[in-house]
Amino acid sequence: MPARRPAPLKIPLAAASVLVASLCIAPAAHAAPGNPGTPRYGPGTAGVGDPYFPLAGNGGIDVLHYDLDLDYTPPAAGAPLTGELQGVATIDLVATQDLRSFNLDLRGLTATQVVVGGKAMAFSQDDQELVVSPRPKLKAGAQTEVVVTYGGTTTRPEDIEGALYGWVTTADGAMVVNEPDGASTWFPANDHPTDKASYSFEITVPEGLVAVANGLLQGSETSAGRTTWLWDAPDPMAAYLATATVGDFALSQYTAANGTPIIDALDDDLTADNLATTEASLALTGEMLTFFEERYGPYPFIAYGAIVDDDSVGYALETQTRSFFSRVAREGTVAHELSHQWMGNHVSPERWSDIWLNEGWATYSEWLWSEDRGRATAEESFQEVLAIPADDEFWETVVRDPGPFGIFSGAVYDRGAATLHALRGEIGDDAFFALAKTWVTEFGGGTASTDDFIALSESVSGQQLDAFFDVWLAAPTKPVSW
Repeated sequence: MPARRPAPLKIPLAAASVLVASLCIAPAAHAAPGNPGTPRYGPGTAGVGDPYFPLAGNGGIDVLHYDLDLDYTPPAAGAPLTGELQGVATIDLVATQDLRSFNLDLRGLTATQVVVGGKAMAFSQDDQELVVSPRPKLKAGAQTEVVVTYGGTTTRPEDIEGALYGWVTTADGAMVVNEPDGASTWFPANDHPTDKASYSFEITVPEGLVAVANGLLQGSETSAGRTTWLWDAPDPMAAYLATATVGDFALSQYTAANGTPIIDALDDDLTADNLATTEASLALTGEMLTFFEERYGPYPFIAYGAIVDDDSVGYALETQTRSFFSRVAREGTVAHELSHQWMGNHVSPERWSDIWLNEGWATYSEWLWSEDRGRATAEESFQEVLAIPADDEFWETVVRDPGPFGIFSGAVYDRGAATLHALRGEIGDDAFFALAKTWVTEFGGGTASTDDFIALSESVSGQQLDAFFDVWLAAPTKPVSW
């Protein structure tokens, strides 16, 4: 995602009031054999322990697959920007501990039924969490199917910085972009990057609209004035990277030179200038794929493409296999979002404090692409960052721990990229690009932390780099040795 500039700092309320659909008081837990004072079965935690977003994700479960059956009606012409969404989420998960209850993240929509293992179960719901009490209780290692029926009115939710995210209702459909924790505004999720899963989508909308999701299009069917769009995304994906964007899109499909299927969705209502810029930028996708494969390794997913909506959330996002662009796709941003497929999507942040590993790499990828195209070199872009005065607040951000209101700050992007360029100078080109490929190979399909990156940098280069990373990532001051 390109840097978001400062926005009003406000923590939004839930997009819509959430009703308690059912309430169950669980029976007392049985003590573990041989340890009378310790209950064997306990509740899964309401979050995974990420200090930036304490309720994001859920403890005690590992989701394997989401099958999302969605029926959406956007607002009528001239009506307020609210839609109606009804969903059935079929979730295959494994218990990672003995559970008497577990949580799913769900905000602004009301669950009406929860079925576990084929049987209706008691559940409760507040404004952020859906709490399920399975009977019989779940043993660690047990795999089960959870079916949640839910729905309600969609609005235009905001993240903690006041930026639109999640299921954003538009006049002709919806823009669906979730970073960092907006997936729970449209489906019950384990909404943290540490739990990746495969996805399938069945999205029904009024005839004439197109629903675009991740992965490959499996087909569409129209009946009684409504069209159902089927998409399959088999690659492991964090919930924040899922989409089900709806609008007046024209789809184009082709195969890139490296064999990757490309599906682009361009809004019919883009202005002539934005359409021309977008088409010219997206025409470079095949060359960019080859360029980044040479530096980061094989493209990691089943497909790629873009969604370009004529409405705006104020930023672009690297939605997995189908990057989202507000109103126009520009060449530098196309390179940025495509490189994220390796750096951020395939290798995702262990905690949101590690986001510089997403945005620093994607910004540096822009620098590399620019240099390859004969424009500004990576060194020139690096020097532009170093030209920022030492007393500028830009240097006050601790890149490896920017705080929840700083994850989209300019320093995370630009100082993050400068850190990588300085590291390249420190360890040399051969070690640096070996590091990039090893990073993707070793951590692809999962998550990694800043400490993981430092350790791998030292392992690949054979150098001790604590002092280097302290200066570039931990010090709230301008580096003076470069």
